Amino acid sequence: MELIEQILSQSNLKEAIRRVKINKGAPGVDKRTVDELDSYFKKHQAEIKDAIMKMKYRPHAVRRVYIPKANGKKRPLGIPTVVDRVI
Repeated sequence: MELIEQILSQSNLKEAIRRVKINKGAPGVDKRTVDELDSYFKKHQAEIKDAIMKMKYRPHAVRRVYIPKANGKKRPLGIPTVVDRVI
């Protein structure tokens, strides 16, 4: 079995989804939450895998937010979509 097939295996994707859900986090630019991951992957898993295998998958834009620091300045933080976090 090729490495990419192992990475995209059902068990590996389930584990990745589980870890993203445990970490929680804010939605990315697509506004999709971690609670929507299971249903999204159930519906779109085949096309996501196909895009990755054909090297056509492109991550979405990253949402930029600024976190205040103790010195009064702000630190930029990039928030990827929950789907990109799984991948």
